[in-house]
Amino acid sequence: MVPDGRLAALKAKIAAIEAGGRANCPSLPFGAAALDDCLPGRGLPLGQWHEFAGPGMETELGACPAAFAALAAAPLARRGEAVWILRRDDLFAPGLAGLGFPIERLIQVCARDETEALAAAEDALATQGVAAVFAEVESVDLTAGRRLQLACERHGATGFVIRRRPYGGQARKEASGSAAATRWKISPAASEPEPGEFGLGPPRWRVELERCRGGRTGGWLMEAEAAYTWEAEHGPHPLRLVAELGDRQLAPAQRLAS
Repeated sequence: MVPDGRLAALKAKIAAIEAGGRANCPSLPFGAAALDDCLPGRGLPLGQWHEFAGPGMETELGACPAAFAALAAAPLARRGEAVWILRRDDLFAPGLAGLGFPIERLIQVCARDETEALAAAEDALATQGVAAVFAEVESVDLTAGRRLQLACERHGATGFVIRRRPYGGQARKEASGSAAATRWKISPAASEPEPGEFGLGPPRWRVELERCRGGRTGGWLMEAEAAYTWEAEHGPHPLRLVAELGDRQLAPAQRLAS
């Protein structure tokens, strides 16, 4: 029988290996147990990079993955600078402001090609005072992914890679494997107005956590907070989980008395 102390040490070692050797890394909770329980540290791991993609035309437009990633990183942008690296100069900052992202912290960089975008992301992640870096790129091979991770570890910045092919064309052949801590698929979902209101409600997304190092996969319906205000260490996360009705059996029909 293994002593309790040795068993606890063994479990901690296994958890560290599953988390890529980064034990006790800080995390950013979403505030929803159903989602946080799937993530190591019960939140989005910080000091690492994460990958966001969308289906169909989102591969070219990148609107849904970009909006979701921006809200996921909004609390980080309140603590330091946020750098957004574009391949196409079409980021609509007022739209991010409407979602609650602090655009006064935003620095936009337009890159000429994939190589320049990845190099700029690496430099930004390794820069003192930068809390979050967004990079719109088509793919990240294992070598580039490891370089991004090393840059994250320099000062604890967190990377948000948005998979996008901004000018269309044929998709590049992807290398097998990924160095990303998590990989997400973000799809649009129909919004609903608040009770008693008309028109459109807060933006909603179908969120699939397709890969999570040291955690579990899952899928959820999420939306932006209608009135989002973030206060250091005490405010809510700008994304919230939407409860969906499960499948329910109809009650058996009752016969009418003749």
